[in-house]
Formats: sequence, C-alpha cells, structure tokens
Amino acid sequence: MNEAEASAIQTIEGAGAYFDGLINRRRDARVTLGATLDIREGEAMVGVWRLETIRRVDAPESELRLRSTVGPELARLIIVDAPLRAAIIERCPAIHSDDAGWRMNLRIVYLSLAAGASIIALTWFGVPYLADRITPLMPRAFEARMGEMVDNQFKAVFDARICKGSEGQKAFAKLMSALQGEIGPGWDASGDVIVSKVKNAVALPGGRVYLFNGLLDAAETPDEIAGVIAHELGHVKHRDAMRGLVKAGGSSFLIGLLFGDVTGAGAAVFAARQLLALSYTREAEYDADGVAIDAMRALGRPIKPMGALLVRVTGSQDGAPEFLASHPLTIARAARFNSEDRGESGPPILDFGEWRALKNICADKD
Repeated sequence: MNEAEASAIQTIEGAGAYFDGLINRRRDARVTLGATLDIREGEAMVGVWRLETIRRVDAPESELRLRSTVGPELARLIIVDAPLRAAIIERCPAIHSDDAGWRMNLRIVYLSLAAGASIIALTWFGVPYLADRITPLMPRAFEARMGEMVDNQFKAVFDARICKGSEGQKAFAKLMSALQGEIGPGWDASGDVIVSKVKNAVALPGGRVYLFNGLLDAAETPDEIAGVIAHELGHVKHRDAMRGLVKAGGSSFLIGLLFGDVTGAGAAVFAARQLLALSYTREAEYDADGVAIDAMRALGRPIKPMGALLVRVTGSQDGAPEFLASHPLTIARAARFNSEDRGESGPPILDFGEWRALKNICADKD
C-alpha cells in the first residue's frame, strides 16, 4: 500500500483493553484503526499490528478479542466499542482464519498431556517413595493431630458406637496393656471395641486401635483376639497407618490438581476415608506379623490361634466387609503362624471370667 492509498483510508478510534502477554496486567488502551492497528497506552505506543496478521480469539459475544500472529503469543487486545469492532472485522482479511490457532491448541494439548503424565507418575511412584522417607521424620504430635482427624472420619463413616460394658472394657484394657508391655517403646496406644458386624480391626495414626465386635464374635479364645490386637500394635509401632495417610493424601491432592481441584481441599477427607480401606504392603504385613509373633511368644501364648481366626473369617460368606480385605491372608502368612508357634508356656492373658466379659462388652449397658 502506497502513501496515497494509506492516507485515503478512514481512521477510526476507540477504547480497548490490552494484555501484553508478559505479565497479567490489564492496560487501558486507545486503539486506532487505519493502515495498521495501533495500540497506545497514554502517549506510549505499545503495539502496531498489521491488519493481515490479526486473528479473532474466542470470547463472549459482547467483546471482540484479538491477537497478532507476529506479536507475542499470549498478547491480547479486547475491543468493546461496536463501531470499531465492525470496522476491524471488515478490514482485517484473515481475522477469522485459524492458520496459527491450531498450532497453539495443539501445543496446549501436548502440554496438558505432559502435565497429566507427570502427575500420574508422581502419584504412582513419587508419593509412595516420599511417604516412606517422610513418615519416620514426622513429629509424634503432628501424627496425633492427624489421628484425631482420621478418628472423626472413622466414627462418621462407621457410625461407630463404643461398647460400654465396664467389665469388658477392663478386660480389653488388660489385654492391650499386656501386649504393649512386650512390644516395647512406641506409642502409648489406646483402644476400644465398637458395635459393628464388620469382621475387622484397625490401627489409626496416633495409636488408636479399634476392634470391631463382628470379629470379636467370631473369636473362640482370647489368644485369637490377642494375636490380632498385637498385629495392629505392630502397625502402630511402625507407623504404617500414618505412612498410608501420607500416600493417600498426597495422591488425592495430585489427582485433585489433575481434575481441577487446584486447592486440594478434599484431600484430607478423601485420604482419611481411603485409610479405613487401606491395604498394607506385603512388607508391612510381614513386619506387623513379626511384632505379633514376638509379643505372643514373650507372653508364653500360642501363635496358631491368630491364623485360625483369620482362616475362619475368610470362609465367612455373609456379605459383610472382612478383616482380610485390608489384611490379606496369604498361604505364606498362615504357614508362618504355624511354624512359629511354640505352644503355651505362660498363663492366659485373660481368665475365663474376663474373656466372657470381653465377649459381652457390647451387650452390657452401663
């Protein structure tokens, strides 16, 4: 276009909003449409776009959003003034072309896929790796606070009601005390029996142990329950529940990022719920079994009964969630209980009356 042609073109001015693509700051601009599209902020010229490089960008119908194919990739100009909008659409020959837009969209897709792959990799590999190393360094006071949160979730999920039979509570406390005395340094764990048909027992972060009445009903001897509680105290000693919480919480936070919950606000609640259905690693189960075996042997009690109870529970078909859903009984575990058994060499942990009181702990109402 020569000078004569350029001077013959009608000049139209209007207001606009300009983003330079470098910082997220709106600039109030004066836009002049002539041979080029000139963008000024005050007296300063901040952009000169040739008309053939201008492309329309998706925006609400009330505004015209533009970019230049030769300008900064993220620079945008927003026009609201109706006459100026109409003139720009009329004079820019390729305004509706997407010759470069598809490349930008493709780049966004590639970057999104790469980000998603990174998050998935962190979820499956990075979080478990970090959890194994972070958990031993966590202050006990912090774990206790997390345990309170999980405990609240636990009670809400299971509508947990503590069994209140006073003689049964004394018997359970005696059982816990005897086992803790042999397991050694660690948490001063506490525990209760709760009303539930579920055949399970769980150890929460911070040392809280719950025995479900469904599992207690299935037990035939104190040694069967003692082995299970000793196993749970093994998880407490090794902080397995806290490690699981770190893994579940970290994973749920990353998944929240992937699917739009950028604050990770639901991570804590999700993690707490996941912990209640936690499946420990084979190594964690082996180590917890080792704690139970050592404790029962130190008390002079047989180890076979624990395996007998778990085998009995496995055969149950009443449709309720089972203990073994979170503590899978492998053939190797059952064989270990049998091979490590040394029979009885010490007095019973509970006498007949105490065992009867524990069995009736949820029936007695004090």
